[in-house]
Amino acid sequence: MKYCTGIFTITLLSLWLPVFSQTTEWQTFYEKSGGIATPGYDETIDFIERLDQQSEKLKMGSFGKSPQLRDLVYMVYDIDGLTDPVEIRKKGRIILMVEACIHAGESEGKDAMLLMLRDLIINKQNESFFDNVSVLFIPIFNVDGHERFGKYGRINQNGPVEMGWRTTAQNLNLNRDFLKADAPEMKAWLQLYNKWLPDFFIDTHTTDGADYQYVITYGLETGENMDANINSWQTTVYLPFINQMMEKKNIPIFPYVYFRNWHDPRSGLLSGVAGPMFSQGYTATRNRPGLLVETHMLKPYNQRVEATKEIILATIQLLNKEYHNLSTLITRADEYSSSNEFRTKPFPTKFTIDMSDSVLVSFKGFEYEVKKSDLSGGDWFIYDNKKPVDMLLPMFDHCKPTTFVNLPEAYIIPVEWQDVIERLEYHGIKMKPLDESKTFEVETYVFTSATWETNPYEGRFKLSDKKFETKITKTLFLKGSMIVPMNQPLAKVIAHLLEPDGNGSLVEWGLFNQIFEQKEYAESYVMEPLARKMLDSIPGLRAEFESKIKNDSTFANDSYGQLNWFYSKTPWWDNKYMVYPICRIVGKQ
Repeated sequence: MKYCTGIFTITLLSLWLPVFSQTTEWQTFYEKSGGIATPGYDETIDFIERLDQQSEKLKMGSFGKSPQLRDLVYMVYDIDGLTDPVEIRKKGRIILMVEACIHAGESEGKDAMLLMLRDLIINKQNESFFDNVSVLFIPIFNVDGHERFGKYGRINQNGPVEMGWRTTAQNLNLNRDFLKADAPEMKAWLQLYNKWLPDFFIDTHTTDGADYQYVITYGLETGENMDANINSWQTTVYLPFINQMMEKKNIPIFPYVYFRNWHDPRSGLLSGVAGPMFSQGYTATRNRPGLLVETHMLKPYNQRVEATKEIILATIQLLNKEYHNLSTLITRADEYSSSNEFRTKPFPTKFTIDMSDSVLVSFKGFEYEVKKSDLSGGDWFIYDNKKPVDMLLPMFDHCKPTTFVNLPEAYIIPVEWQDVIERLEYHGIKMKPLDESKTFEVETYVFTSATWETNPYEGRFKLSDKKFETKITKTLFLKGSMIVPMNQPLAKVIAHLLEPDGNGSLVEWGLFNQIFEQKEYAESYVMEPLARKMLDSIPGLRAEFESKIKNDSTFANDSYGQLNWFYSKTPWWDNKYMVYPICRIVGKQ
């Protein structure tokens, strides 16, 4: 029997499915399909509800509504049936959060977890793995995108037969939204995350890119954006165990990489730092490991589901042994992020891959050739997955910081910027409102230039380039303005959100675009005589003007720009133009 899935054909006889011994009653939708289909939202919820009714250890809940008013559903498995994270931690257990279908066409995590939970509840499999670990599971994060269900959701992907769509009903990519929190789904997610503060996070995906042998590649932040001690635990404890366990299952894994030349592994492998707009980058700023699972799009769907299940089970098995060590490391990392010592060191906000530093690694690829296309004129990569080959390739995975900021003692957000305040609240950031208006000596950023992208990205026009200076001022902040102290565990998140040079800052995402708009103007017939008076009465102004004319050809040929420049030197000029409204308290006050 054969099923057609887009441009791919799957022969059922070739599928290895060790899970089909279940009775029909407790077979998942995926199993009943022969491993080629995934359930829709209603079928998924129905199965979850039946599991919930079957065991007191499993509870189902909702953490919000989508724009199309579907429930955002989660499940909790705890050996005592607890659903309060505080009570779970009192028992000494840690919490693993698993998320599926953030990109709704990438559904392996949903089916893998339904298999695992069914085996746990109905067949009592692996119960001992959960003595010290409780699981919080989101089966479908992007519920509206999930129900944009059809055969043509992902042209690059080999099944399932039908799948959801990558983005939400508002056409937002949730895995670009963890920091700025535009989407209603993400705002709900952040509230859930802050309530549970999981000690380990797994986000399940399917990758595009070149063809190779690995069913799974993974992302795990092991650079300077992760706490050094947690990083050491990841590289010396977690990854060796996971690699060993996956190797035993004959599922070799490799770090998530892209290529120096797209689609061309032999050009070299690249692996960089994930910014906090991505899931694993965000959890790193929260001092918690985040595993990005990327199954390979061309592998049969059942292999991708089974591999995802195995890497999740292996993670749970290790966390059950390492629960105390990891919990201790997280507590220490949070304490350090809150400390004065942390704020005395320059904080790296952005990184780049060091292309002068590489190591040779063994990579399980396929033979391929590159032809010049007579259709498009571009390179046409033709992979032969019947010819596996081990390649020795340069791996560029050492990242170096490119931007640092010196952290203040606190930030002040003026009361009128409620949208910004609300976004910080979604992240669980501690703030204190002023109970009366007060003047502070603060450090302020004043922008000298700003350039925007010409096309929208995630619904916003982002700043592509910016320059600014700093100045010290005494500024009155009205009652209700928010003091954001930096002596808290979320100091890294605060810095990325509020520093203009933060990775994915609110400035970069365009939330402050209005400060770059000049709202008052001077008429030329007013400025012509006034400019002449200014040249004769303000010391040094004539020399400054003539120097600008000489060195700036655009300015020299812009009569209006010249008059506006004179206007900027008058008391009538808007003293808030190009001034970043969020200020920094750099010393004790």
